[in-house]
Amino acid sequence: MLLRIDHVGIACENLEEKIAFYESTFGVTVVSREVNEEQGVKEAMLHVADGEGGGSYIQLLEPVHADTPVGKFLAKRGEGVHHVAYGVSDVTSALEAIGGTGVRLIDLHPRHGAMGTSIAFLHPKDVGGVLTELVESPPRPS
Repeated sequence: MLLRIDHVGIACENLEEKIAFYESTFGVTVVSREVNEEQGVKEAMLHVADGEGGGSYIQLLEPVHADTPVGKFLAKRGEGVHHVAYGVSDVTSALEAIGGTGVRLIDLHPRHGAMGTSIAFLHPKDVGGVLTELVESPPRPS
């Protein structure tokens, strides 16, 4: 079911400073920037590598407001790993299969994610304390 680690989401106080740090320290480049109003974040996807199942990224997340999920995470835990995202071929089927095992689903249906993806989250209390995201990439152009 899991094709790859799609990205690691990292909560940060200042998106521009964190982008500069990752670019200068690790040599990665920003491939996408978005403001996701639904999730209350400004985000940047930094390309790490390509593999057979698709690309892998670091996703930097800055809250738009303090009362968003990422804002609350920062207030409670400070900067750091927010979630791990796994690539799947079909997020709807993956939700059905995983939900059938008893794992609680934060999202019962996929929603819009970065770079045109469809995403859904699993409850961290049922996944070893790790907020887990499933990511279905958009079809590749022919």
